[in-house]
Amino acid sequence: MPEGPSIVILRELAADFYGKKILHVEGNSKIDKTRLVGQYIKSLRSWGKHFLIEFSGFSLCIHLLMFGSYRINERKESPPRLSLQCSDKTELNFYACSVKYIEGELDEFYDWSVDVMSDFWNPAATRKKLRALPEKWVCDALLDQDIFAGVGNIIKNEVLFRIHVHPLSTLGALSSPKLHALVEQARTYSFEFLEWKKAFVLKQHWLAHNQPTCPRCGILFIRAYLGKTHRRSFYCEHCQKRYLSTKS
Repeated sequence: MPEGPSIVILRELAADFYGKKILHVEGNSKIDKTRLVGQYIKSLRSWGKHFLIEFSGFSLCIHLLMFGSYRINERKESPPRLSLQCSDKTELNFYACSVKYIEGELDEFYDWSVDVMSDFWNPAATRKKLRALPEKWVCDALLDQDIFAGVGNIIKNEVLFRIHVHPLSTLGALSSPKLHALVEQARTYSFEFLEWKKAFVLKQHWLAHNQPTCPRCGILFIRAYLGKTHRRSFYCEHCQKRYLSTKS
């Protein structure tokens, strides 16, 4: 599943479509595609894992899910979920994704302060949300899009390794410095992810995700599907401490 930084890259790559007129729409999406014909693209934005194409009075929300992809000014052999073709013969094509309309203004629909890549990211509000969920596991908290929009499994594993925290630690057991580190690194690593992804060297920087051994301790990582989200975790039992509240 593409994480927030990958959607930022899509937004940047599609920037030239700003102001263009949609001339033809096709694809196997069940939305009313005729509504888009003749519309002008007002903006291209992202929120977490959502790619947003804004028109007058409504927007398109594209979520690439687990296996979605896109092509700009070219096509795959498989049929697109949605193809937007502009009057200058340029096109945006999306595959194996979720497509839906959002009515009204995006600023009324989205809370930009929870998007780790946004200029409006609010770390203080994020810490407040985390403190209100003392029994929640940190591995689930990092993947909660209402708290850390854009964070996915790669970022989760790398952040927890960086701050020496076991994925099944509870939020209420984390000290204030650890909680600050969790929130800070979620954003810091996301921007590093962005730069590494652009340079095609992201995997070279993975220290925990999909790695066999801990680079700090030299022992095998534990690989397990953890938390209520049941997403794959890579962690070191020696250097990643499990913090538990008294009720856990």
